[in-house]
Amino acid sequence: MASVPRLGRRALRGTAVALSAVIFWAVLSAGVGGAVGIPASVRPPDAGSASVRGGRGAGSGVPDPPSVTADAAVLMDWRTGCVLFAKNAYRRRPPASTTKILTAVVILENARLSERVKVSRNAAWTPGSSMPLREGQVLTLGELLWGILLRSANNGCVAAAEHIAGSERAFVEMMNRRAAELGACGTHFQNSSGLHAPSHYTTAYDLAVIARYALTIPAFEAIVRTRQASLYVDGSEAEMRLRNTNSLLWTFTGAEGVKTGTTDQAGKCLVASATRDGRRLISVVLRSADRYRDTEVLLEWGFRNYETVCLARARRPLATAPVTGGLVGKVALVPEQDLWVVCPAGMSEDLELEVDLARPLRAPVRKGQVVGVAEGVMGDETVQAVNLLAAGDVPLWTPERAFLRFFLRLFRFLAAHGIG
Repeated sequence: MASVPRLGRRALRGTAVALSAVIFWAVLSAGVGGAVGIPASVRPPDAGSASVRGGRGAGSGVPDPPSVTADAAVLMDWRTGCVLFAKNAYRRRPPASTTKILTAVVILENARLSERVKVSRNAAWTPGSSMPLREGQVLTLGELLWGILLRSANNGCVAAAEHIAGSERAFVEMMNRRAAELGACGTHFQNSSGLHAPSHYTTAYDLAVIARYALTIPAFEAIVRTRQASLYVDGSEAEMRLRNTNSLLWTFTGAEGVKTGTTDQAGKCLVASATRDGRRLISVVLRSADRYRDTEVLLEWGFRNYETVCLARARRPLATAPVTGGLVGKVALVPEQDLWVVCPAGMSEDLELEVDLARPLRAPVRKGQVVGVAEGVMGDETVQAVNLLAAGDVPLWTPERAFLRFFLRLFRFLAAHGIG
């Protein structure tokens, strides 16, 4: 790739002009080969990818991560997907009721919460944690979802699954497909509730990935952060009280949910989210001797020792690049999305912005065409990257187009000066 020299944060003001000149010389010396877009190794984390920055060597001045009792754990920055702490992150573990995070995602993506659900005998008699349901009872899907996420209702999961997919088995197939689409490749579920089964497993990393996506869904986010709620079901005057099983909502500043889980085989599990000063972290602990303490120390460590910095804003011109053979000689370059980078606290001034073009640009260039990448760099490491797009069209030069462009510009000039 044709590479532009790095720019520290202090040098970001006025980058459009400075980068234009540098890109010009960079593309002149660049080879023609190379794929356009972000290489897989530096592609910005989506719901299914992340880079690990926790522990020794993650950055100067970052203390060693805390000790946790959990068999497996992950701490993830929500905005970037960057993993700050990992312990047995990819080891398969039974997830217990943290399964219900994905259950909720599939419900929310495949049905309306106003839909009415008739509870089957099979659903009503589902074992384990439950909400008051009886065979033949009618509830809305939204009421079931509140019971699923606050009260961890297994029977609510089955009732919703049967309504959406016809059977729990078919619904679980939808869950497994969605997990794979999100990048949770170490996940396979056998039921919608998290009851233990031989081939029902996930990983701490996968749960963070799933929770990261789920928190982008407003209805999910609103429910899991609620401490307690009351429902009046099926026209009944009897109140159904739901108290969130996640005690962290009462004890940790900034806590926002997400889901607890407990079985004999899985132990005590917790997927949690917290936001402070506009920054959200996701913590996952599986089979923990003290899931709330483990979660609190991970979140505190992450908030204290890392910060998230925006190096470039989506669709705002970052630079210009020359275009060969076009009706105009250059095009503005814009990031496809915000470029956020996680770095050790107090070290944001060491972050640098690097712009790479895949090859010299030749007309025609289409608006929105991926032409390279913008990278956030610290030291020799690219820590985050986003695609760089052409901000406008550059048509191929032809005599006819050049002639028309000349007369259009002449007409505008004459009109602006009152001539003619």
